[in-house]
Amino acid sequence: MLQGKTIILGVTGGIAAYKAVELLRLYVKAGAEVHVIMTESAREFVTPLTFQALSGNPVHTELFNLYQEQEIGHISLADRADLFIIAPATANLIGKAANGLADDLLSTTLMATKAPVLLVPAMNVNMYENPIYQENQQKLVDLGYHLLEPVVGELACGWEGKGKLAPVDAILAETELLLAERDMEGCRLLVTAGPTREEIDPVRYLSNYSSGKMGYAIAAVAARRGARVTLISGPCTLSVPPGVERVLVTSALDMHGAVMEAADTADVVIKAAAVADYRPVNRAPQKVKKGDGEQLTLTLTRNPDILADLGTEKGGRLLVGFAAETDDLLKHAGEKLQNKNLDLIVANDVTCEGAGFDVETNIVRFLYPDGRIEALEQMSKVAVAGELLDRIRDMRQRGS
Repeated sequence: MLQGKTIILGVTGGIAAYKAVELLRLYVKAGAEVHVIMTESAREFVTPLTFQALSGNPVHTELFNLYQEQEIGHISLADRADLFIIAPATANLIGKAANGLADDLLSTTLMATKAPVLLVPAMNVNMYENPIYQENQQKLVDLGYHLLEPVVGELACGWEGKGKLAPVDAILAETELLLAERDMEGCRLLVTAGPTREEIDPVRYLSNYSSGKMGYAIAAVAARRGARVTLISGPCTLSVPPGVERVLVTSALDMHGAVMEAADTADVVIKAAAVADYRPVNRAPQKVKKGDGEQLTLTLTRNPDILADLGTEKGGRLLVGFAAETDDLLKHAGEKLQNKNLDLIVANDVTCEGAGFDVETNIVRFLYPDGRIEALEQMSKVAVAGELLDRIRDMRQRGS
């Protein structure tokens, strides 16, 4: 997908600079032409020679280098880019960009480019959460810069929190998305995501651990590829992906109504939400008080099966489901595929490390009605979304 593309990779001074080496290797392997710009601070962590050896191109470090200026120059670098990425992007670089400062080669070239820009921040969690930094970051997002947020993890400074550079495979997937052809133009896509909440009383509810990340990733990738996307989401804290129409719901009944209404105009429905199978028969109007007994009995009733209802009224649309299982993955997913009249089911064992709820990666298998099973390696949820949409595109082109 990156064959023939020119990427400008900006590397700033942070401990995560060493991960840019692996990212560069992936870009080159994917066929991209990569030119690296390093700040002075970045050269304290990794030598320019490392990037030069992997890219096969000179590494650019100085704004006023007459040889580089004659051969390429910061304006020429800016002009030739299909994508400009900064990984890691420090608070200093983002602050400069947000305020129009250009005092070194990287910030000057960034100011001059008209290519899409992807920022991949990495820093201490307190720096990341600082309101001044957040204001700078949001300003750039509002101006059209693309952002791949850091992930939660153990940081080099010893802190634990959000600030760790996104995994390199997620950065690669995001890059492929930004450079992808709009091969889903004209497709009307309905995606569900997140959990549902079934209220017991005004302060308590039944729910599950779904974060919505998988469904939101699908919606974001599809929109970037040109699809007209409606995202029906249960309660979660994720931002609305650009170009996506989001409908917020709470309960399984709410989601059922919203999905069945929206499905009438959809070409493809992807049910990635973790919908509660049961709800309390009676919702208490006031908070249920702790009684004298040792036990409290809740009487539950079945919620409508959204996926089964969609399968019954499928028509000419493609219908894709998800199966999050803890045992007998292929058996349970295969039964769901057949019983609910699906064209494809995405199965994952949520007990596997890196494949459960509220993580950045997933390990899935695609099951088809003809018995085929396609196993994917562990990858970011953005990458899984891209693979899934590739299959859906191909199925639509074949008319099946």
